[in-house]
Amino acid sequence: MIATIRGKLTQATPVQAIIECGGLGYEVFIPITTAEKLPSLGEEAMLHTVAVYREDNQSLYGFSTRDEKDFFRLLVEKVSGVGPKVALSIMSKLSLPVLRSAIGNGDAALLAKCPGIGKKTAERLIVELRDKVGMDFLPSGESPASATGGTGTAPESTGGSGVSPFQDAVMALISLGYKAPEADKAIRKAQSAIGHDATVEALIKKALG
Repeated sequence: MIATIRGKLTQATPVQAIIECGGLGYEVFIPITTAEKLPSLGEEAMLHTVAVYREDNQSLYGFSTRDEKDFFRLLVEKVSGVGPKVALSIMSKLSLPVLRSAIGNGDAALLAKCPGIGKKTAERLIVELRDKVGMDFLPSGESPASATGGTGTAPESTGGSGVSPFQDAVMALISLGYKAPEADKAIRKAQSAIGHDATVEALIKKALG
């Protein structure tokens, strides 16, 4: 089993990367959330990988973190009707913190917005994974989709809500009227630009700038 791969990034698209290692170029399928974190072509890249072997196909799927890899495996192995391609679509639409929050809060409406996921599959995903994702809930059990009405106040930056700066920043944009997927994407881009140690205020400022 190939658990990780490290080598020179020779090609990259939003859904695929080719990493040269030991004289071989490995084709790795990735979600957009991982593509956003890849280095420049020619630089060294490392991905946590899952190899899927089937009678007519052998594919390698890669992720920027171990947590994303583990979540992908849960989707594919535990949720009926979700294969590797659908799992990548889900993880391309929403970041892992938001996906965990949606599952933990039973937000089938938000999950159903992911490509390839209907209402029934979203509900099944919640039932199968709710006790397995090890997620941090959003403040007061509030789901991202429930906050899209543009009311309420932005979370404080002190971390008092018990969630990460990333989630706090996403919730802040939602309170300003952003749709949950749009807020998630904007904060992902901001975090990629200024680093994972960025404060809530810095993430929001970058996203709105």
